[in-house]
Amino acid sequence: MSPGPAHVRNRRGRVSSEDDEILVAVRALLPGIAARASSADVNRRVPQESIGELLGTGVFRMLQPRRHGGTERAPADFFRVVREISAACGSTGWVVSVLGVHPWQLGLFHPDAQEEVWGPDPDALVCSSYAPVGRLVPVEGGYELSGRWRFSSGCEHASWTLVGGLVVESHGRPVDFVTALVPRADYAIEDVWDVVGLRGTASNDIIVRRAFVPEHRVLRGYEQARLRGPGQKVNTGPLYRMPFGSVFTNAITAPVVGVAAGCYRAYVTAMRDRTRFSLGGDRFAEDQFAQVAVARAASEIDAAVLQTDHNLREVYQYAARGERIPMELRLRVRRDQVRATERALEAVDILFKTAGGNSLARGNPIERAWRDAHAGSVHVANDVERALVLYGKGEFGLTVEDELV
Repeated sequence: MSPGPAHVRNRRGRVSSEDDEILVAVRALLPGIAARASSADVNRRVPQESIGELLGTGVFRMLQPRRHGGTERAPADFFRVVREISAACGSTGWVVSVLGVHPWQLGLFHPDAQEEVWGPDPDALVCSSYAPVGRLVPVEGGYELSGRWRFSSGCEHASWTLVGGLVVESHGRPVDFVTALVPRADYAIEDVWDVVGLRGTASNDIIVRRAFVPEHRVLRGYEQARLRGPGQKVNTGPLYRMPFGSVFTNAITAPVVGVAAGCYRAYVTAMRDRTRFSLGGDRFAEDQFAQVAVARAASEIDAAVLQTDHNLREVYQYAARGERIPMELRLRVRRDQVRATERALEAVDILFKTAGGNSLARGNPIERAWRDAHAGSVHVANDVERALVLYGKGEFGLTVEDELV
């Protein structure tokens, strides 16, 4: 019998040759990524060696337009790879997920913006911070942008950033919400990231002072919400007809679920042959409470994977058929995405609690997984109650308005 949750078993399901090539390449790197996980945690950044190796696998191009060297895979395929990386190192998986989802959004921008980023370098990486704290003042040909943004994961590996902001009129009144694309030369990075979990993500601050942003490097919120980005004129595949609230939010959950899977694997490996001296010298694996803990954790992780993958594939199928994606489905995607994070935390908490005092040691994979999963859970996209309220509103026939749906 194969041990463990379906997605952490040493068993490979059928995948396309394109996906298989990326998965095989990534899996070959996982031992090295796992060996560097402690270094990423201590030094507060993912080693450049890991990023360089992963660039070579094509994982960062999975959601990138084909016309710019990408492979335009379905998001569920990308998040599967993210989970595997996150199981080896939560910080690395988080950075890959966030930097790897941005090519999808950049594909919605004006073609000129895409050419600026990928024309010189198809491997160029883009970081982000979407909080609308920036101020864009209209000037000839575009806008003057200033602001300071927090929590830009993996920003030191990127050469461009996507930042949220408000377009303001002459009297300072906001008139539009946009996402602006800014090159590395126009922003500074301030190292402020010293936190409990996901320490290696280097989610530092981005600072822009009166930078000029041409009109073609701005994507309006209403365009994105209505799936009408100017980039769709050249990127016509189904990937670019999927809602931001379905794709980006799952980029925040997938690493947390992957961390839980890695925690599970570390737990079973460490505990299989351990003796519990405090309870009469019995083998830990023979303890029925430990057996129940393993069963519960495995079920929570599997449920998280099965629901999110199923939902994303259904959204992708609607987009592929060119049909309107029902609001009921978009709300279900958000419901199950936050529940996936909640399930992953439940699994990690069960394992951490039953692993005993040995799991408390700093740098222990179970201890690090507990910190990383809980750190990832506080992202706004993982706000469980807020997302569940939206689903409940929809079920009761009330109007739902939220940019993450």
